Amino acid sequence: MALDAFDRALIAATQGGLPLVARPYEAVGAMLSVPGEQVRERLAQMLKGGLVRRIGAVPNHYRLGYTANGMSVWDVDDAQVSKLGARVAQLPGVSHCYRRPRHLPDWPYNLFAMLHGTSREAVAEQAEEIARLLGNACRSHDILYSTAILKKTGLRLKD
Repeated sequence: MALDAFDRALIAATQGGLPLVARPYEAVGAMLSVPGEQVRERLAQMLKGGLVRRIGAVPNHYRLGYTANGMSVWDVDDAQVSKLGARVAQLPGVSHCYRRPRHLPDWPYNLFAMLHGTSREAVAEQAEEIARLLGNACRSHDILYSTAILKKTGLRLKD
């Protein structure tokens, strides 16, 4: 997808995040001297074209008191992983959930679900809920706890 001058200005205006206001597209549009609807439409086209993968909020879980964060990994029957993964993704403690290829023999896991809690015990309880939901379709699982805060960044343009 070729970027024009407006695209570059839009990316520059949003690469630090959308403004935390009631109408963020209008705020970005005001910075670019265009209607907010034009900002929304172009971002939607960028999503559809694959230039932008997603637009979403990225909370700092640690600042919210969720200091026990763990990526739960699951070895789920391939015939059921898509259906069950969609159900896991709807659970309240899961911030993101996705399917990944296995790397046998060392890595049998094909479903990942990020869990957040105020303690490791709380995260383990959430994992137990997932295990009940997956039932016999799950052969094994583990929780990989975060040991560092990773900086998340969005789309960036080189100067």
